Amino acid sequence: MRVELTPVTPWRHELGHCLHTTAGVLLAHRGLDPGIVLGAAWGFHYPGDLRREEYYLPGHADDLFAGLAPYHGLHSRWHTPAGPDEGWQEVRAELCAGRPVAVAADNFHLPFRPAHRDVHTNHLMVVHGFDDEAGEVYVTDPVPPAHQGPLSLAALTAARDSGNPVRHDRDMFFTANPIGNRWLSWEARGPQPPFTPEFVAEAMARNVRGLTDPADPRTSGLPGLRAFLDGAWERLDSAPEVVDEVFIVAGPVLATTGLHGDFLDRAGRESGDARLRELARQVAGVAHHWAALRIAVATARADRAAALPALRRRSARLVESYEQVLAALGRHLSGVSPTAHVSGLPRISRRQTDDLPAEVTQ
Repeated sequence: MRVELTPVTPWRHELGHCLHTTAGVLLAHRGLDPGIVLGAAWGFHYPGDLRREEYYLPGHADDLFAGLAPYHGLHSRWHTPAGPDEGWQEVRAELCAGRPVAVAADNFHLPFRPAHRDVHTNHLMVVHGFDDEAGEVYVTDPVPPAHQGPLSLAALTAARDSGNPVRHDRDMFFTANPIGNRWLSWEARGPQPPFTPEFVAEAMARNVRGLTDPADPRTSGLPGLRAFLDGAWERLDSAPEVVDEVFIVAGPVLATTGLHGDFLDRAGRESGDARLRELARQVAGVAHHWAALRIAVATARADRAAALPALRRRSARLVESYEQVLAALGRHLSGVSPTAHVSGLPRISRRQTDDLPAEVTQ
């Protein structure tokens, strides 16, 4: 039997991880626009639930898609089969039902990955078909160098059943976490909100609220970000694992920041609102600060004490860039009053934007 689902189109954002590329491929297959769906929400949340996975999303271990796209009614669920045979039969059944599948895999066993036979890591990609007679599966992995096409079922099975061990000093960040043959199912509940100025304004207002007035300021929003970075640098000298923690946490935040910048830029282009394009540029600046901080902490492993002053300076610049963007967003929102309720989002009125904290509106 042979099944190859179409259309399955590679999708990638330059700052995204395998989580975002995989989600983008699956969303596009269902006819949804990945840039809009994945770019609408922007914030910070880290409750300390570190997981050594390339597809890590802080605070959303059980429902990655809800964390990626909270304004679009998306939800996902992990499936953990008892072993490789059961794992393949479950994925095969999904493919026979017409649904491409996101599977966790160790790059060490994937011939098209640069890490093949060199570095272990906990990766995510899409399986969109199989050929029983040829003993092959069809996979889509847009993460550079990018691959779409056949892969032996034996290689996929080894990658999905890997213990993902640490064997040398190149096995960093996303190892020591067995793959476990896991695969991901997802669904969209309810109608998708249209990409209108009203939706964009409501999403922006919710993002601003989440960053300036989070439900738990210890773990979320701008207060949570400050607490996370300050706490990390206080522990850095005595706790080498802080390097991995900051590097891993920064990855998805960098990705969502870049995606949100593109979301605002697209909204500005389609509406002819130059103010949105300028806000997009400022959000992109926040992404640049995240990229610099992530690189700096990744290279601090050899001499953490010497790197600490520079890391603190970069953190201060990052937080300052958030403050500047939030102030600009507040000024923009103070002149916007959405007139239509968008399904799945609470109505945001002019009065609510007037109530934004002083650091946003001034």
